[in-house]
This record gives sequence, C-alpha cells and structure tokens, in this order.
Amino acid sequence: MTTHETRTSAPSAPHPQRWRILGFLGVAQLMLILDVTVVAIALPHMETDLELSRAALTWTVSAYTLTFGGLMLLGGRIADLIGGKKGVLAGLLIFTAASLATGLSGSAEVLITGRVAQGIGAALLSPAALSLVVTLFDGEERSRALGVWSALGGGGAALGVLLGGLITAGPGWPWVFFINVPVGLVIIATLAGTLPSSRSTATGGRLDLLGALLVTGSSGAVIYALIRAGDHGWLTAATGWLLLTAVIGYIAFVAWQKRAASPLMNAALLARRPVTTGTFLILMATALMVAVFFLGTFYFQQARGYGALHTGLLFLPIAVATMLGANLTGRVIGRLGARQLAVAGLVVAAAGMAVPALSMNPTAITTGVAIAAAGTGALFVVASATALGQVAPHEAGIASGIVSTFHEFGASIGAAVVSSVAAASLIGDTLTGFRDGFLTAAIAAGVAAGIAAVVTPGRSAR
Repeated sequence: MTTHETRTSAPSAPHPQRWRILGFLGVAQLMLILDVTVVAIALPHMETDLELSRAALTWTVSAYTLTFGGLMLLGGRIADLIGGKKGVLAGLLIFTAASLATGLSGSAEVLITGRVAQGIGAALLSPAALSLVVTLFDGEERSRALGVWSALGGGGAALGVLLGGLITAGPGWPWVFFINVPVGLVIIATLAGTLPSSRSTATGGRLDLLGALLVTGSSGAVIYALIRAGDHGWLTAATGWLLLTAVIGYIAFVAWQKRAASPLMNAALLARRPVTTGTFLILMATALMVAVFFLGTFYFQQARGYGALHTGLLFLPIAVATMLGANLTGRVIGRLGARQLAVAGLVVAAAGMAVPALSMNPTAITTGVAIAAAGTGALFVVASATALGQVAPHEAGIASGIVSTFHEFGASIGAAVVSSVAAASLIGDTLTGFRDGFLTAAIAAGVAAGIAAVVTPGRSAR
C-alpha cells in the first residue's frame, strides 16, 4: 500500500449521520447554484425595472460567479484554518444577509454590489461544505456522495430556471433573492446542531490575500474584456490590453505562490493529472450550461414574447435531463472509467447545442438544450470524481476550492462570451446572435471532447 493510499483509507468510525448531513449540505450548495440560474430568467424583468444595460445584465450574473470563483481558493484555505463547520455556518450567514440586500436593490450599482457580497459568502460556504463531504465519506461511498453532490449542482442549475419563472411570474424578481433568507436561516439552525466539530487541518495560520487579489483581479480583467468585446469588437486595442493585463496578473500569481509563506494554491496538487483534468472538465461543463441558459431565457422571453412562467416550464425537461445524466454517470463511472464518460458527455453536449444552431424554433431549442443538458450533467459527475476522488482528508479544503473556483470561472466566462457573441439579438430584433451563440457553444464542446480524450485518466489511472 502506498503512502497516498494509507492517507485516504476509510476512517475507523464513519459519522452515523453522514448521509443526513450530506442532505443539508446539498441544500445549502443548491442555493448557491440556484443563484446563478434562478437569476437568468428574471434578467429581462430586471432590465426593465432597473433600466440595465447589456453590460449590467451580464455583470448581474458574472459579478456573483467571478467573486464566488475568485475567492474560492481563499475560502478553501479559510475552511482548512477554521474547520469545515465554522466555514459553512459563516458562509451561510454572509450569503443570507447579502441575498436580503440584493432583493432590496433599486439600481444597477446596488444590485451588482449585492451580487458581489453573495459571492463572498458563497466562496466561503462552498469549499467548506465540499471538504466536509470529502472527509465524511471514503472509497466507494465517497464516489456515491460526490455523485449526489454533482446531481444536485447540475440538476439544481436547470431547476433554478424553472423556479425563477415561478417566482418572477408571481411575487416578482426581488423574491429570487428574498427566498434565500428563510431557507438560509433554517439551514443555519439545523446544521449548527448537526455538523460535527472540525479542527484546523492547515499547518500555517496565514491567509494569502495578495494571491486572492491577483487571481480575482486577473479573472475580472478577462471577463470585462469579453463583455466589452460585444459592443466594441474582439480585435480592439482595449480588448488586447485587458487580456494582456490578465496574463501578467496570472503570471504574477503563479510566481507569488512559489514565494508566499502560506500560498493560496498548492501547485503540487494542481499539477496532479486528475485534479488538472477535473478542473478543465468542470470549467467546460459550467460554461456550456450557463451559456445555453442565458441564450434560452432571452430567446423565449425577448424573441418569442413568452412569459416568465412559460419560459420556466420549458426548462423542466432540461432539469430532468441534467439529473438523469448525472445520476446515470454516477452509477457507471466505476465500471467505465472517467475518460469514456467525459468524451461522451461533451459529444452529447455538442450535438444538443448544434440543434438550435441549425433550427431556431422553440421546439428545436428545448429539445437541443435538453440533450445538451444530459451531457453536461454527466460531465459534472466525471469532473468531481476525477478531481476529488483520491485526495487525502488534509487536502480536501484546498482541492475543493480549486474545483469550485473553476466551476464559477466557467459560469463567468460562459455568460460573458455568449453575451458578446449574441449581442445583436440581445439588443436588437434579430435571431442571428442567438444562432451564433449556440453554434459557438457547440464548437467549444466539440473541441473540448477532443482534449478530454487525450488528457482524462483512464480506468488504470484511477
């Protein structure tokens, strides 16, 4: 038995309430995921009530996901320092308070500031929750638990659009944020008495604030460049300078991580093939998912004139397809291995998104996106199992933070790219932008399938 195998062996006495705890942590994580997509269907109504520009609309999604992802590594580090229980409860409290403030917003500035605050709470909560899942389960149980976790995330994202339709058509868009308040308070009260006490697993007591600033600022420059390109062009000097600034920032981040006393990222952990591959797959899955949700909600409501509830109901088969894809993959990944399922998921996603690119009608879009959702649902499970399936308990917080970082960066990139590609349809009376958006997503999924076939570990690697 190797040293790594020894460190990941099952605990002598598994927590008797671990599956119940998983359920509550899953609901908490579901809130964070819902706040990416539940907002999507309310965007046209926010645009009207708050007089939002296309850039402000995109930032309503990206400000949350960018802050969520950019501070995720810091959140994972904090979870290691203070313990998973404290991290979960603190993150929930911040997220719940920020949700109340966001629902009360009356301008674009307050709305986006509230979304940033939600992202801060989510960045602390998500890695702490996932690290608890990884440490409470081991072996085959861990794979099943991660399958449940991924199914909640992927299916919840699609269900968020349905929930957003119900809420927006009912009490109004502010309630897509207000609903988090009572749910959050109930979860805080429940988990406070249920979660096991956890001690610090970190060896140092410092936080790498400079590292967090560099990675978040660099990613923000990328997102801003992508959003700006939709109005000013992809090949402008400003776009080039913003991307160059981001590259310099990322290089500075890597250099700083080698010098920092308590680095934000464990470079050796990220260099492991399973972790690197898992982060790539999670980024692609989230980018594709958010892109088609963004396109779909504006197509149905803006181009076809459907109401919020009608639009939400059209996403119900998409939610079911996502959960079915995730559930089936969680059952067979041990037998088939990650590589085959990663490639299959991306190929299915590419095929599904090619359907609306070829035929712009409501039936084609609903059918195509449902097919694509089954593929991305499978990809979420493969990504989590690949990246986290064999990490040691003391690495759980930072490994979870790395995976979740790329999850949110994927959402930010997906929203920014598709917003710019589809700008003509978002601000004008044409379907060309929507078609271009779906085609771009299909091509990206196809290219990613080829990459996944080369880099994803096979069964022997697991």
